[in-house]
Amino acid sequence: IFQFLKQLGIHPDWQFVDVYGMEPELLSMVPRPVCAVLLLFPITEKYETFRTEEEERIKAKGQDVKSSVYFMKQTINNACGTIGLIHAIANNRDKMNFETNSSLKKFLEESLPMTPEERAKYLETYEAIRVTHESSAHEGQTEAPSIDEKVDLHFIALVNVGGHLYELDGRKPFPINHGETTDDSFLEDAIEVCKKFMERDPEELRFNAIALSAA
Repeated sequence: IFQFLKQLGIHPDWQFVDVYGMEPELLSMVPRPVCAVLLLFPITEKYETFRTEEEERIKAKGQDVKSSVYFMKQTINNACGTIGLIHAIANNRDKMNFETNSSLKKFLEESLPMTPEERAKYLETYEAIRVTHESSAHEGQTEAPSIDEKVDLHFIALVNVGGHLYELDGRKPFPINHGETTDDSFLEDAIEVCKKFMERDPEELRFNAIALSAA
């Protein structure tokens, strides 16, 4: 991910750091401020059941989502890491320092007026980011996971937009508003959301959180 940020033309004044545990003393080791949290988790039957129920509940009840939330759908298989990263950066773009020729900066500027579906389609054609994703994916593992593998790990981004904590997942039809948050409490609030994912699948161990922190 570090290489990935550099290749996309982002100044290293923000960095991704591992969150080693959910206890207060371990969270206190994470450099502040934190502007996004990425959660890697397994897609299991329990999770898919929950996801369907959650979607139906929100469609019935409605929710408040600010128009300033940058959200995109995921149409490329195994690109959830890239999309999580774009969600994390796009919703904090005012805090980021981009190089003048940054491919990500150009992508964000051009895709801002688009719908979530149009952004997904645009990413499919956007060589600079896709190639960077593929090269960094191959560096990290011996082989990229095949598309139809049963074991599926998925990335989502948690961000603070206008004092609300949003879960951004390109597999879902819309952002999920998890309630109010502040810059100071954001990491703790985001970790509470991560804990809910873990509680839904108590037998699972494959959860990993990383924070986008000030360097």
